[in-house]
Amino acid sequence: MVRRIAHPVNARLDEHLPSDHKLSKVYRVGAGLTGLLLVAFGILGLIDQIGFFDTGGDRVLTLNTNGALSVLSICIGLLLFVGMVIGGNFASTLNIVLGLAFIASGFVNLALLDTGLNFLAFRIQNVLFSFIVGVMLMWFGMYGRVGSALPHDNPYWRARNPQQAAREDRARAAALHGL
Repeated sequence: MVRRIAHPVNARLDEHLPSDHKLSKVYRVGAGLTGLLLVAFGILGLIDQIGFFDTGGDRVLTLNTNGALSVLSICIGLLLFVGMVIGGNFASTLNIVLGLAFIASGFVNLALLDTGLNFLAFRIQNVLFSFIVGVMLMWFGMYGRVGSALPHDNPYWRARNPQQAAREDRARAAALHGL
């Protein structure tokens, strides 16, 4: 009973995805493009030699930044590159988790605007950027994993609907053998 409540469907988000599955490309591209954007932002911020916790109006690519935010951006971008290299479920799960983290960061930093605790020098455009990147990463991570209209050949749909998948496999095999 506890297992049924904890896992209401027959699949978890970390179910195995075949390494050559076409969905892995979506997860890799999402992680790679977002990682590239964050690394570029971080490097440009460090090139400007902005103070590490400077909360002044230093801008890079129309976003406020300081040394701490630049280093954090590079670290997260490199983590996304690792996800791109590994691919598969790791990249998908990483995209989802980091997407949620970006959205949470947007809310936290929205609350910290114009306070002394705003040590990452966020402004409203940074908050909006966090929300956009968070939603984008979540979309890349969840693509083909969640939804009500997944195709029946999708490995996640098959894991969540094992009886129906088995019936469809038997029907397909019977049709192939002329039964």
